Amino acid sequence: MSDVISNPILPGFHPDPSIVRVGEDYFLATSTFEWCPGIRLHHSRDLRHWRTLGGIADSPRLLDLTGVPDSGGVWAPDLTYANGRFHLVFSVLDNYAYGYKDCANYLTTAESIDGPWTDPVRLPGRGFDAALYHEDGATWLLNMISGFKGVEIQRLEGDKAVGEPTLLLETSPAGITEGPHLYKVDDWYYLLCAEGGTGFNHGAIVARSRNLLGPYEIDPSGPLITSRDKLDLPLQKAGHGCLVSTPAGEWYLTYLTSRPYTEIEDGLPETARERDATGRCVLGRETAVAAVAWTDGWPRIPGAAPALEVPAPDLPAHPWPEPSARDDFDAPHLDPRWNTLRRHADPSWLSLTAHPSHLRLTGGQSPFGKRTPSLVAQRVTAKHGVFEAGLAFTPDTEQQNAGITAYYNAFNWHYLQVSLEDGESWLSLVTTDRGRRDHTRIAPVGPRLDLRIAFDGPTLRFAYRDNGNWTALEHERDATILSDEHATWVEPGLLHAFGFTGAFVGLWAQDLAAEGGYADFDYASYQTTP
Repeated sequence: MSDVISNPILPGFHPDPSIVRVGEDYFLATSTFEWCPGIRLHHSRDLRHWRTLGGIADSPRLLDLTGVPDSGGVWAPDLTYANGRFHLVFSVLDNYAYGYKDCANYLTTAESIDGPWTDPVRLPGRGFDAALYHEDGATWLLNMISGFKGVEIQRLEGDKAVGEPTLLLETSPAGITEGPHLYKVDDWYYLLCAEGGTGFNHGAIVARSRNLLGPYEIDPSGPLITSRDKLDLPLQKAGHGCLVSTPAGEWYLTYLTSRPYTEIEDGLPETARERDATGRCVLGRETAVAAVAWTDGWPRIPGAAPALEVPAPDLPAHPWPEPSARDDFDAPHLDPRWNTLRRHADPSWLSLTAHPSHLRLTGGQSPFGKRTPSLVAQRVTAKHGVFEAGLAFTPDTEQQNAGITAYYNAFNWHYLQVSLEDGESWLSLVTTDRGRRDHTRIAPVGPRLDLRIAFDGPTLRFAYRDNGNWTALEHERDATILSDEHATWVEPGLLHAFGFTGAFVGLWAQDLAAEGGYADFDYASYQTTP
């Protein structure tokens, strides 16, 4: 048994963790935003080793992300278990900008974590980050009130609200109070909330009450966890957590955190706001864990700070088989590492059988299209690593492209692509930085080649192999435009886009006229390095 857990436990884009223990099994759900399948699920038996089970919402019946904005879609799932069933509550944001939020909260349930999951039903609520609390056969719905005006609770019978909601907590010291979870320990009710927004001012607080409906008192010692006053730590943005206990009564908090790329050359910024302007988190918001001790009736974390290593629970070690870095597309279904953008994987545009041992992508919309893109991607999980793929593709028109990408959102990506130019297949390197497009032609290529993107901290390097040895491109690109901070697009008084996800590497194909153009990928490999 290992003595420590190394953080983050889920590297790369895995925010808003919600954890539940059922017997000896720990299940953890994370936000997926515009990516399919929705609500990514993870499994552990020792809180140290985790395996990815894939997404719960894996069909249009369970989730429709057509047209959602970048960093819209699925926000802050809440996973609980009661009365012999798993309960999953999640928010879907169709819009969050320009002064309005089009948000709906949904509930789906299943007897087994593997499903089948029931048709989602819409829940009442005027905000996002909804969650459930179960006690003595009753179910209560917690809601963050739109505009961050507090946290309220309301009794549910099925999916119907009973009576009027009760305000549990109006605000918190850092403001922007959200992400509520409720627990009962001994004779106290404990309300855990995120505060301070999801940037470098983020944190989590606890309030308690003897009565379910309050009043609630915030822990006078301060946040349960935060890094806003510890800007030199390697783990930043700590907050939005969820508590869980082991069978032996040990307590842990899973929470989101980030690892900034940008070096601070002139000393530490004095405030979290200044850090927001300098630190770029290409890996997005990740999931970490902290050991919790109970002191004077309050849950506490040493120093209220995130740490790279924390004491492991007294549980037998349970490692999972290490997945291969390489996917040869021999399985009948996509491996859980893969995600698709805004539309679910289905035979209308994706096939693992049309060309055996290949992934065939029928070209979709342009990189700015939000209805039918053809992008299959996986999370970037380390600052250093190499993504490589084999491509067989012959474009028939100038509206057809295919290749590999380092991607954040529609406005920020790098694309090593093959396209038809002057009657020939040309390899090009295309970058879009906040919508500004740079297109560099590299060389004419044949119908089969290998492509490579290497992450070297803040620098991206590219190479290709066309019937011979690898050729390194002299052109380098900035990896940090694939970051939460760079993707967040705010003008004075006007929000265009949030950056809530993280960098991906993937396989991409376009056919803007929808004339049946396709690309075959015979393998893809993503290997991280120290």
